[in-house]
Amino acid sequence: MRELVSAAQMRAIEKKAISVGDVTGLDLMERAGEGLVSAVLECWPVFTNGKHRAVVLCGPGNNGGDGFVVARLLAALDWTVEVYFEGAPDTMQPEARRNLGRWSEIGSVSPLSGVFRSNLLTDHSDQGPTLIVDAIFGTGLSRPVGAPWVEVIEFLTAAEWRSRVHVVAVDIPSGICSDSGRVLGAGLPSDLTVTFHRAKTGHYLADGADYCGRLDIRSIGLDDRTGEASSGMTALISYPRQTPLFEKGYDARQGFKAGRGRSRHKFDHGHALVCSGPAAKTGAARLSARAALRIGAGLVTIASPQDAMTENSAQLTAVMLKQADTANDIENLLSDDRISSVCIGPGFSRLSAGGGLDHKHTRQVVKTVLRAKRKTVLDADALSAFAEDPQDLFAALHELCVMTPHEGEFRRLFPDIHGQLHEPATKGPAYSKIDAARQAALRAGCVVLLKGPDTVVAEPTGKTAIHAAQYDRAAPWLATAGSGDVLAGFICGLLARGRSVFDAAQQAAWLHTECARFFGPGLIAEDLPEVLPDVLRRIGG
Repeated sequence: MRELVSAAQMRAIEKKAISVGDVTGLDLMERAGEGLVSAVLECWPVFTNGKHRAVVLCGPGNNGGDGFVVARLLAALDWTVEVYFEGAPDTMQPEARRNLGRWSEIGSVSPLSGVFRSNLLTDHSDQGPTLIVDAIFGTGLSRPVGAPWVEVIEFLTAAEWRSRVHVVAVDIPSGICSDSGRVLGAGLPSDLTVTFHRAKTGHYLADGADYCGRLDIRSIGLDDRTGEASSGMTALISYPRQTPLFEKGYDARQGFKAGRGRSRHKFDHGHALVCSGPAAKTGAARLSARAALRIGAGLVTIASPQDAMTENSAQLTAVMLKQADTANDIENLLSDDRISSVCIGPGFSRLSAGGGLDHKHTRQVVKTVLRAKRKTVLDADALSAFAEDPQDLFAALHELCVMTPHEGEFRRLFPDIHGQLHEPATKGPAYSKIDAARQAALRAGCVVLLKGPDTVVAEPTGKTAIHAAQYDRAAPWLATAGSGDVLAGFICGLLARGRSVFDAAQQAAWLHTECARFFGPGLIAEDLPEVLPDVLRRIGG
């Protein structure tokens, strides 16, 4: 598990390190430039031999200061370096101004003008691809990109010659809010983004990953002694293979193997209850139940209405089946205190007499489940049924619950929060998916897992984790019908096994993507639980 920082947290870390005398601002800028040059040479071996050309675009802040360092270091490697700068030197921070001066001793600085465009379009094929260094705006961007930089970004983005250049961003692509990943006015897509010390939340949220290209994190000598300056950091759920899966007191080998001996009973591994929908809508519940069983619940029972009993029983073997038509039937099942977790929502709602979904029945059953105070996963219909009165749901929720909405369900339950998240970003730091999930969790009084390639898990205390199915963990084939039902089942099974709600949600999200990556293209939801044993073996589970 890695930690992500906001722009403010990163500034606090740097300030702390400087104040105790570990480094100077110039040291940090020099190390950032060195890290970026190293990353470029590793990413593109074509640049390691011969003479090459770089176009360095420097803004008026410290990001521009890093750019001047990069220009000087590339010139020392005998590159042809062109530097373009727009700003007033007397308003720059001392370190950035100092590095502007150091570059000016060996090279020239040109203003942005038609010369920039004409120079860039000049054929330099004898020197191979041109490296464009985006050092315009970094993590401190607080307003939408304006002239003349917006014209430069549009020119670089739209140019037909893009295949002849490689773009590397210093810290974060210009125009991307480093806290939210949202575009502030205009954003410059990068092929490689080199950031320092810690990745920023904006690298993983919203549009961040799409603009960053490949992300490379480089050390600049800030050690753990600066940790107190970054309290409240967001966790990035990204566990490497062949290591303990969950670092804080959880070892995958112990978690999935310990206690499986003859002295243990199946109920010691939890009993999960999954609520099924009516006939012809039972597949989602079975996906959830299968997932809960595969991830380690000792027993899994499907509570099925009478009209779906035959349909369910024909396709179940290890999963048990109990009839339950009414809220009272569910209440009777939950009188068994050995049931440790419940999943309700996937394919649950039946049709009303008028032909629409019977949300009244769904609401009754959901509130019955919640009164039992079991660890509970609420997904799909269990959320949508409360769209007209979300507060009715919030009043019944408790701290042992996790809600798993996709964006549409989130919009129905939290229309004001959703609206704020999707308003145009007019200043930085922009309102982020982290902000939205935290606010929703506080309002609901339980853990919220807000789905997406940038899944965010938040609890009411503000503790937050991001699961990013992006960069080298991208699995676009996971966007398939039923995959959310499997995720709900994974969470339910981990809850049955005794995980805390927050940990179960984030662990399930990681395993969900890992299963998809293991299987590869062509995935359907039924494949996810079936490849889980192979995934667990690969990670030592």
